[in-house]
Amino acid sequence: MEKIIMDLIIFSGEARSYAMEAMQLAKNGQIDEARELLEKSKETLGDAHATQTSLIQGEAAGNKCEVSLLLVHAQDHLMTSIVVKDLAEEIIDLHEKLSKVELKNE
Repeated sequence: MEKIIMDLIIFSGEARSYAMEAMQLAKNGQIDEARELLEKSKETLGDAHATQTSLIQGEAAGNKCEVSLLLVHAQDHLMTSIVVKDLAEEIIDLHEKLSKVELKNE
């Protein structure tokens, strides 16, 4: 159980890091590179979601797990990472539009 929880934390943290780095790249005008990192974030979130799903399926099958502070922490990491990824998508889109407007005005 602890390995599953740690995987959830690791995958979520990695996904959040990719999304944060993607926003920085977009801020610097590197939109294509930002989108590539955002895809990595989505893939890693997929791994985290698969880990979460295994916990949910186990509980649905009658294998109740103890709700520990570590599990709550892992779920918090996942949800935060999803929100950061969603916001990163919007921010990258905005940076791309802003870049196009700036190019038009030159």
